[in-house]
Amino acid sequence: MIISHITLKNWKNFRKIEVDLKERTFVVGPNASGKSNFLDVFRFLRDIAKPGGGLQKAISDRGGVSKLRCLAARKDPEIVISISLSEYGAEEVLWKYEIGIKQEQTGHHLPYLSREKVWQGEKLIIDRPNDNKEDKTDKERLSQTFLEQINANKDFRDVAKYLEKALYLHIIPQLLKYPAAFAGADLPDDPFGKGFLDKLAKTQKNTREAWLKRIDAALRIAVPQLKELHYAEENGKPHLEAFYAHWRPDAGKQKEEQFSDGTLRMIALLWALQEGDGLLLLEEPELSLNAAIISKLPAIIYKIQKQKKRQVIMTSHSADLLRDKGISLHEVLVLTPDKEGTKVEAAFSIKEVRAMMDGGMTPGEAILPRTAPRNMDQLLLGI
Repeated sequence: MIISHITLKNWKNFRKIEVDLKERTFVVGPNASGKSNFLDVFRFLRDIAKPGGGLQKAISDRGGVSKLRCLAARKDPEIVISISLSEYGAEEVLWKYEIGIKQEQTGHHLPYLSREKVWQGEKLIIDRPNDNKEDKTDKERLSQTFLEQINANKDFRDVAKYLEKALYLHIIPQLLKYPAAFAGADLPDDPFGKGFLDKLAKTQKNTREAWLKRIDAALRIAVPQLKELHYAEENGKPHLEAFYAHWRPDAGKQKEEQFSDGTLRMIALLWALQEGDGLLLLEEPELSLNAAIISKLPAIIYKIQKQKKRQVIMTSHSADLLRDKGISLHEVLVLTPDKEGTKVEAAFSIKEVRAMMDGGMTPGEAILPRTAPRNMDQLLLGI
């Protein structure tokens, strides 16, 4: 399945937006426009649905309702998230899930459900609290969603199972190279790749070798001097090893701490694309990569995700990433900040962008100048 449509009201930067999502979606916009906050709405739903999660924890982990509600909300206190789910490659809506959140005006100011609705196709099968007598007589029930309760989500468990599989990645190569150097508790779901090598160690051997073989084949093109990528263990600790063709012949194998940041990000990205079939959220996958490699990422992502039938949503600032003319303007969401909240629109709906594409420009050339900060030429004047 994929999330084919999303509506947000009062979620962080977004006062009110409604957009379609494709199997592959690029999210672009200026700094602080809300790209990461847009991805976070899918992480929020995942954190509600996953085992050990739930509504209260998902809100608490983000600092409370006041941190979630859009500053432009004013007198409208309700936060609303609504998603439609369809099969990969199809337009028919199989499921629609909607949640509304408010905060108590008195007492402990606890968050509670103002609504939770589920449609299967056109049929409304859950409508809280309207059709639920228990919700009306026991307000504590509104502190939890049906989405997070196994005994309550039986009729729409496919939705819960799909949402809990969402994966967010923003690989920081230094964490992967030197995990022991960064003390403190590990973050849930390992979004920055600190436990990437441990993940490899826990993967079944045949699967690990097959996936690394595919990654090795891709790296021979992207990083031609790197040869024979392998998994190995030394003193019980997992490692990646490879030869570098341009090093002296007797230099031996090099471990991950000697890989470039770009190579490690590429390895982690290619692994993630093969891992699972849930929604994959990527934060600026182009970081640390050569421009020529970046320009090939959309095609690489498309090829692998098509095999896995997996939706990928990624943020980017890179014109090189959007150089591929095979990228449809329907696949690009443009974020534009405004005093009433960030506006989100598909690039196809922007007349000037369509005209530029018709004139032979790449998506990056047509779209990214619109996201550049105004008065950039005055940046050095204050220094």
